[in-house]
Amino acid sequence: MPPQIRESEVSAQWDRNADVWTDQVRNRFDIFREHWNNPAFLDFAGDLSGKTVLDAGCGEGHNTRMFARRGARITGVDLSAKMIEFARAEEIREPLGIRYQRASYTNLADFRADSFDAVISTMALMDGPDFPAAMRELARVLRPGGTLAFSILHPCFATRGFGWIRDDSGQAVKFTVADYFNDEAWVDHWKFGHAPNAEQVEEFAIPRFDRKLSDYINPVIAAGLRLEEIREPRAPESACELYETFKKFREHIPLFLYVRASKS
Repeated sequence: MPPQIRESEVSAQWDRNADVWTDQVRNRFDIFREHWNNPAFLDFAGDLSGKTVLDAGCGEGHNTRMFARRGARITGVDLSAKMIEFARAEEIREPLGIRYQRASYTNLADFRADSFDAVISTMALMDGPDFPAAMRELARVLRPGGTLAFSILHPCFATRGFGWIRDDSGQAVKFTVADYFNDEAWVDHWKFGHAPNAEQVEEFAIPRFDRKLSDYINPVIAAGLRLEEIREPRAPESACELYETFKKFREHIPLFLYVRASKS
């Protein structure tokens, strides 16, 4: 087995990312979230109004609040103490009835079995070292008939060795994939390139746990959940009209993968 990054290291790294991440997400500088991923995932997750919902890997709570405003009775958990601190402070500033708790989505011991009508997770389950354990815990806290819906980077395309082939004018004409079978944990460094202060802030350091598509689907099934739908949302034309960068994705690849499953 290749070297791994421990959960404690993941927590510490997200604590370090938290200040800049929170500021930039809340100022809507994450254009992929705002114009592509969130609108598509809201449609995919369906109506959660009135349901008791767990947000697994809630971060500073931006998306948790999005679901709360749509009527979900929601609890957010995250491994990063600093992210939870920011989330709780925002709940005090604008109360939406959200409960936040520091916890790993691989160990939800503070929550009873069959506690939630639904579990959601937006772009978080790819960021922990033990996805099968996460599936077992999320299945445990789901009520019979409950649903799990999550979004992740598409494992077939967001590999460590992805790249673009460009023509003489600089236009991206093909997408390349490499290292699909490389499951060695690593730390990715990047920033929100469309943030107006991007040049002044340090890059985020994001622990990465690249997996094959089967490494995501099989643990869902092994946890006793029934697959309901898989979706690969295409970059919308409206996003392409706002930002040129979306066009190459719309023409060539889905960047995100959505999975929905239910508990019998």
